[in-house]
Amino acid sequence: MPLANGRSYLAIPGPSVMPEDVLRAMHRGAPNIYEGELVDMTYGLVPDLKRVAGTQHHAAIYIGNGHAAWEAALANVVTPGETVLVPATGRFGFGWAEMAEGIGADVQVIDFGRQHAMDPAKVAEALVADKAHKIKAVLGVHVDTSTSVRNDIAALRAAMDAADHPALLMVDCIASLGCDRFEMDRWGVDVMVTASQKGLMLPPGLGFVFFNGKAADVRADMPRVSRYWDWTPRANPEFYYQLFCGTAPTHHLYGLRAALDMIFEEGLENVWARHATLARAIWAAVDAWGQGGPIALNIKDPALRSHAVTSLHIGAPLGTNLRRWTQHEAGLTLGIGLGMGTDEDPQGDGYFRFGHMGHVNAQMVLAILSTVQAGMTALDIPFGPGGLDAATRVIALG
Repeated sequence: MPLANGRSYLAIPGPSVMPEDVLRAMHRGAPNIYEGELVDMTYGLVPDLKRVAGTQHHAAIYIGNGHAAWEAALANVVTPGETVLVPATGRFGFGWAEMAEGIGADVQVIDFGRQHAMDPAKVAEALVADKAHKIKAVLGVHVDTSTSVRNDIAALRAAMDAADHPALLMVDCIASLGCDRFEMDRWGVDVMVTASQKGLMLPPGLGFVFFNGKAADVRADMPRVSRYWDWTPRANPEFYYQLFCGTAPTHHLYGLRAALDMIFEEGLENVWARHATLARAIWAAVDAWGQGGPIALNIKDPALRSHAVTSLHIGAPLGTNLRRWTQHEAGLTLGIGLGMGTDEDPQGDGYFRFGHMGHVNAQMVLAILSTVQAGMTALDIPFGPGGLDAATRVIALG
């Protein structure tokens, strides 16, 4: 008998769970977009977004998803024929590379596989070899949502500095912002992109690009940037409509205000600490289960794991079977093995993912783990004992 009736739990790595405060803030009629409350509120959002990003420089808001933010960032600093270097650690590194190819860039990819973080030394080698400084930018993904690897962006910056190369450091924080520690200015990032539907706890629909003075100077030397993607009027508007190149994303902005208020009420350091503890609880459970069964964390080194998303391998077709059981029998939706296909498992049926980002707490994580253990029991998938006990110990000790 299915036990899925009642409130379902979407535990995929984005869109993430939306808090009631965010939903209530968005549940309203259309506001005046020319003056008054909405306009005043929007100008207050920008410094708070910069605070979450760890920057005192510039921010631009786009109506679009993370892919739109990728293109917006590229459009302002890269022209057709120029070169970008992409150290890829999963599907989303390749995705950003494909976006760069789409605007006519020459793309060089260093593939570090799907179980390893990028090696900054190898990136430095490629930059040192670029004697003519053809490489305009390095496109790094902080957390790749497909593999759940977390890359060391500060180390990447240090390697670029050691290579004495002028390339911009551009970083994708779509999966990590508001979940894993990220400090744009302190880490020397020139351009950062993110989106609304993960750590910021909103529906998909907003993309954000943060950029510093070095990136702004590169933009100033561009021969042209399309009017819509141009970040200059968005970051320095003379009129309100220039923030969005037209009509504002009204209801997303109300939701964003509520989400940022929640983040600051908790405290950003506490937000990062909460995500770290809940991630360790998941890892502890999976490590115990894996002692007696096929389930395993995709990233072996805990220091390289995201605190927002966890990619797991259990063998085909068990990943898909388990996801379907948890969804249809228990009301829990887990993430697919996105970008994890192999020759033996072309659809990635041996993988699945936990999303534990944004509006998530201890009882929600314990619900994920208990339901997955029930699913493995129902499907006769072997697993080692003590997984739930290991997770509860992590949570109890904080």
